[in-house]
Amino acid sequence: MANGGRAQGNQRSTRDPALPVVGRETETAEIMRRVASDRSRSEVLILTGEPGAGKSVLLDLAADRARREGGRVLRAVGSESEAHLGFAGLHQLLRPVLGELDRLPARQRTALRAVLGLGECPEAPDGMLVGLAVLTLVSDLAESAPLLVVVDDAQWIDRASLDVLSFVARRMDSEPVTLLVGVRAAAVLPGLGKGYERLEIGPLSGEAAARLLDRQPTPPTGRTRVRILQEAAGNPLALVELARASAKRRLGGSGMEGPLPVTDRLERIFAEQAEFLPEATRRPLLLLAAADATDALMASRGLPEADDKAWVPAERAGLVRQDGPWISFRHPLIRSAVYHAASFEERRQAHLALVELLIEEPDRRAWHLAAATMRPDEDVSAALQRTADRARRRGGYAAAAAALERAAELSPRRADQARLLTEAAVMAVFTGQLGWVEHLAAEVRGRSEDPALISRASLATGQLMTLRRHHAAAFALLTRIAAEAAAAHSPRVLDALAAAAVVCYYSGEESHQQKIEDLLCAMPDSTAGGALRAWVLAVSDPNGAGASLAPALPGLIAAAKDDAGGLTALAIVAWLLDQTALAARTFDEAFDRWQARGSLPDGLGCAVGWAYLEQGRWADARSVAAEIAAVASAAGLDHAEACAHALDATVLALLGEPADARRGAERALVLVDPLESRSVAVSARRALGLAAVAEGDYDTAYTQFRSAFTDDGDPVHYHVSYTVLAELAAAAVRRGRQQDAAELLERSARRLGTGVSARITALLNRGRALLAEPDHAEPYFQAALADDTGEQWPFERAQTRLDYGEWLRRQRRIAEARPLLTAALDTFQRLGARPWIERAKAELRAAGIEAASSVVPSAFTELSPQQQQIVQLAARGLTNREIGEKLFLSPRTVGSHLYRVFPKLGITARSQLRDVIEGTLSGASTQI
Repeated sequence: MANGGRAQGNQRSTRDPALPVVGRETETAEIMRRVASDRSRSEVLILTGEPGAGKSVLLDLAADRARREGGRVLRAVGSESEAHLGFAGLHQLLRPVLGELDRLPARQRTALRAVLGLGECPEAPDGMLVGLAVLTLVSDLAESAPLLVVVDDAQWIDRASLDVLSFVARRMDSEPVTLLVGVRAAAVLPGLGKGYERLEIGPLSGEAAARLLDRQPTPPTGRTRVRILQEAAGNPLALVELARASAKRRLGGSGMEGPLPVTDRLERIFAEQAEFLPEATRRPLLLLAAADATDALMASRGLPEADDKAWVPAERAGLVRQDGPWISFRHPLIRSAVYHAASFEERRQAHLALVELLIEEPDRRAWHLAAATMRPDEDVSAALQRTADRARRRGGYAAAAAALERAAELSPRRADQARLLTEAAVMAVFTGQLGWVEHLAAEVRGRSEDPALISRASLATGQLMTLRRHHAAAFALLTRIAAEAAAAHSPRVLDALAAAAVVCYYSGEESHQQKIEDLLCAMPDSTAGGALRAWVLAVSDPNGAGASLAPALPGLIAAAKDDAGGLTALAIVAWLLDQTALAARTFDEAFDRWQARGSLPDGLGCAVGWAYLEQGRWADARSVAAEIAAVASAAGLDHAEACAHALDATVLALLGEPADARRGAERALVLVDPLESRSVAVSARRALGLAAVAEGDYDTAYTQFRSAFTDDGDPVHYHVSYTVLAELAAAAVRRGRQQDAAELLERSARRLGTGVSARITALLNRGRALLAEPDHAEPYFQAALADDTGEQWPFERAQTRLDYGEWLRRQRRIAEARPLLTAALDTFQRLGARPWIERAKAELRAAGIEAASSVVPSAFTELSPQQQQIVQLAARGLTNREIGEKLFLSPRTVGSHLYRVFPKLGITARSQLRDVIEGTLSGASTQI
């Protein structure tokens, strides 16, 4: 077929006139509403249904409508043969617009070209940067006309492409872009399975099914008609194909009796139709089925051994359609039927023919070689390993793991099989698919007795388990690995202990702390140094490790230099040791250098958000929470998602959004077992307590804060519980529970001992001041404010100033109270902490500063966290494109936000933004 038909291209309609849209009026209207030419916002709609329900027909109608109205259409169709090729779906989607990549910013262009195989990259491109590149490209394409993105058979789109689509879908808020996704009803769609509107394409009604039969070239009648209606069960494709088969007098023939599912019944019909084709047609038809219609090289070169006449019988049988030079199957079930009806040797020869045609496509070539190979073959295994390496360097971890797994199956030596399966397990961790990782680890154990390989594969399982809710099992596995590694003097002992420490932190279980301490003590000195040991110590016992680690921390961070992963780990250590300013700086530095190792949140991934929250960067904290929640939800990592919800709920409570805060905190509590995830449980209940404080409900606040400690007064969590002490004291004073709170606070102080952080010291002193008799409170207030390092926790510092100012006013020391109350109000207004703003204003009025009544929260603090970030960056002179790259938004979305916030800020020009920011920081004090 050198000059004959070609596999179908990206932009061509696949709608079959033989499948009229009957009985889909409601679904059609729902879809067309989303592709109307006057839309100004994004839409995402997931079409679900069984094979043959008509999803593709409806998607074709939408594409035709968009083109007629002057819109642009990008389309990708998933295929089984490309499900393991990293970014194959994205390449198919963007193939018509690859020429537009040159317009992207340099970093985005480089990352996107790398994952599409158009450029070299020594390391895996940043996954978020790839997503941003596609988002920017989509935004640019939609500048001149609305854009429709259609993804059909999404259950076969490779995971890396799905991750990018999910990223874009979450961020194209202000774009005139519609994303329509067709997927089989039972399929799981990572990243797009939750939070998006779904339209179920169910069976046709009896009346509609009858109308569809009446429109066929030879409408069935009598008993045949009744049987078709019964067996098709409202499936449009089944109705058409059963009617077609009945017209050829084959309905009820061999293989058609019995209660087969509709899909199996259709495949048998298609297989029978292919069976009677001439050999000159059957051979290229099988080749097309093996190649699949999305293969770019097949589309450009065509298929061998066939001329135009060879396709006529297949088209007449209704198996393919020809549109000019383009040939495609009418439905994926036809491709499946043709392929599986052939013998293995026939399929093997088809794959080998494609291998010869794919010299310039090494990844596709490798998979076709694998499909044609029955026995172990070292050369084919090596080709798959090279494919895996290319996929890994592009960030396609699912594709890399799949290629390594298949390479292991084809490797002649058991030792190599075990090694490759271990590497596959490590790669599969980044997919979030725990079942897959566990399966690969089990395969390693079945093929090898090498403790190093078994340990590494098991460690991959344990590392992924840390992000789920069953921490007891994860801890048992990881500490067993650590103990075995220690006994074997393996350097992997610290890797296992590092992951076990994360589980220890999440669980808050004291026995876990003791187990890690014992394992650390048993380790040889040669393996017990550096940043990884600091991590284990800090995560498992931050209060005990602080005195020894804090002085060494700046040096360890300096030594990490360009190691973004190491910097991130040390930033978390800094946060745990209450070196919050250092933690935030290090997080920022690591982020600027980060080369993504996967889209999953690492252990203690929310630590960056907590550091930002404590430093007063609440908008940044919410952005971190939103990203982790979205990624974790898509991957089914319930514990990681719960951490993000608890973080966001805390910020919402501080902002004075108690209802939203309660929803987030309660969602966090639902996602975890509070006995296995004490860190989340205490954090969520702290958020619930702060929400109650925002509403003035101190009974509830006291109950929630008190739940951070056992009835005996011990901390529920060895780190998080102590951050609640001052809030507990404040609520206790309001409810007359001073004695209970004072006993608990002093018990905690004794338990903590000496060497606690400046932050915990300040919180203890604030609590003591609030609980003390009035005549004895002042020294504690002064002690809480004495250390200037307390300025790195602005909200907590402002709370203490407010409490101290209130105490001074009640002691009739008004002149001394006013500066403290003014400073507190200044901070609360800058942060947007509305409930505390009102309380500070009330105290200032009581102190005789009537002008305080005119003070209102800055309009800036009323903006959403994302809008605040955009305004701050725009005030620094960054362009919309530069802001978008920092915040992973499209330039259009940035511009839309600025357009909406200008009236709220009372300005008309970008040049006025700097005045807004400066006024936010200093305006409150000048108004008093």
